[in-house]
Amino acid sequence: MSSMLPRLFFEHFTTTSFIVEEDEKLLGFIIGFLSPSNLEEAYIHFVGVHPDCRKHNIGKRLYEKFYQAARKENRTIVKAITSPVNKVSVAYHTKMGFDIMAGDKEVDGISVFSDYDGPAQDRVLFVKRLYNT
Repeated sequence: MSSMLPRLFFEHFTTTSFIVEEDEKLLGFIIGFLSPSNLEEAYIHFVGVHPDCRKHNIGKRLYEKFYQAARKENRTIVKAITSPVNKVSVAYHTKMGFDIMAGDKEVDGISVFSDYDGPAQDRVLFVKRLYNT
């Protein structure tokens, strides 16, 4: 996992990346950022919850914290991606209110964007609209 989380995320996205710890044990994290190109968008890059801690709303709390940070900066759209083989991630994002964006093909009944991250690297793209609450 460390290759997906280079140091720059922790140095440059400190206001939009969060962790949950208990007794100095990492239970979960979310790495996100505010898009510098699309000023209404925020992006969730990577999320993880310790397997022993799933079903304890840690992921939900992390996402809510990220939404709060995005709203604070007047962002109204949150985007994320996953691999179509990651059925748990697809189910989780749709449960959290994300819509799957229409891609150019389907994999196992899920709309995907072909070669999104390079040859044979199809991805599911998610979008969620934030509302002021």
